[in-house]
Amino acid sequence: MITPILRIFDYDKAIEFYVGYLDFQIDWEHKFQDNAPIYLQVSKGDLVLHLSEHHGDGTPGSSVLIEYKGLEAYHKELKVKEYKYMNPGIEKTPWEAKCMDVIDPFGNRLKFNESKK
Repeated sequence: MITPILRIFDYDKAIEFYVGYLDFQIDWEHKFQDNAPIYLQVSKGDLVLHLSEHHGDGTPGSSVLIEYKGLEAYHKELKVKEYKYMNPGIEKTPWEAKCMDVIDPFGNRLKFNESKK
């Protein structure tokens, strides 16, 4: 399994976005000490992401292509939430898939892709 590490800068904003909006769950969190940066794992079904406040972990503005079944249903779930910072659409791609781009508060792009296959 490959697990992307995405850089975050604000724990509360990350939780609002990934848990509150995208409906991920927090699997675990780690800090070396109370005032240290946080590193955590979030997941939604089989999709697992690591989020890190550590300086050397990831580059803001990274993109992750995620194969996702049931994209239209997931899109409808997000639409109902009326999240004020994001309102993604679904586009057809040149490779004949459906794709929904979602940008987190730190500039990371999650490209949810559903192939016809």
